[in-house]
Amino acid sequence: MKDFRLHLIVLVLIVVAEKIGNISIKVGVGTIVLLPMMYALLMGVLTAPRFTKISGDKQIKTASSLLGVTLMLLMAKYGTLVGPSLPKILAASPALILQEFGNLGTICIGVPLAVFVGLKREAIGAAHSVAREPNVALIGERFGLDGAEGRGVMGVYICGTVIGTIFFGLMASLAAAYLPFHPFALAMAAGVGSASMMTAAIGSLSAMYPQMADQLAAFGAASNMLSGLDGLYMSIWMALPFAEWLYKKCYRMKYGVDPEPPVMLNAGEGKESDAE
Repeated sequence: MKDFRLHLIVLVLIVVAEKIGNISIKVGVGTIVLLPMMYALLMGVLTAPRFTKISGDKQIKTASSLLGVTLMLLMAKYGTLVGPSLPKILAASPALILQEFGNLGTICIGVPLAVFVGLKREAIGAAHSVAREPNVALIGERFGLDGAEGRGVMGVYICGTVIGTIFFGLMASLAAAYLPFHPFALAMAAGVGSASMMTAAIGSLSAMYPQMADQLAAFGAASNMLSGLDGLYMSIWMALPFAEWLYKKCYRMKYGVDPEPPVMLNAGEGKESDAE
């Protein structure tokens, strides 16, 4: 809290981003909604030492530790919208819980594609989930973030942070325009465990269905909360083992040999190979 330089930089970025406001871009029948969060993120990247001298390594480390606190404030805001829509959310609870199994479908696409383009064990970290904070922590605890799996999950995490909001905003608009799904179903699908991606998708849906804006935000927030709660357990017990199994199969099909064993992290012992 003593780093006033960091707080001043953040305040300026927020003011500039809010002054720009929402920008809606028509793409066919869909709409890309660019939110202030996206501008603030891009401007924040440009303040890094690699591009400018506005911020230093000290500010970057401090900002990383405060990221979770700021997301808590965002989710608290969404939590105030859940209460009025609670009866409808409870009626849709089975769908909210079962949607986590859809993550296994992305593994079936992501892992073979990653192996096809030449990735090795990076494919496991990259494709086992949407690669948000809990998944980064899981891979870091299991394999270490400096290993192949760590590079994979961090690559998707960074890409999701930078372009995920644009992608989700566009996909929500196109799905609402072309697919026969109720707006509430699309709002539930937006809650993948990422507050920024969910916000972008809900923003696009709210622009298309302004009369349902509060209910869409409530469904998205509830779905996002449940994804954060049970999504990690789904990754531990099902998604990560399935991704490893599928990686071995795809690797054997492409290269004709078994892949190298993973390098695991054991508490207090550093890295050890399973073979050891």
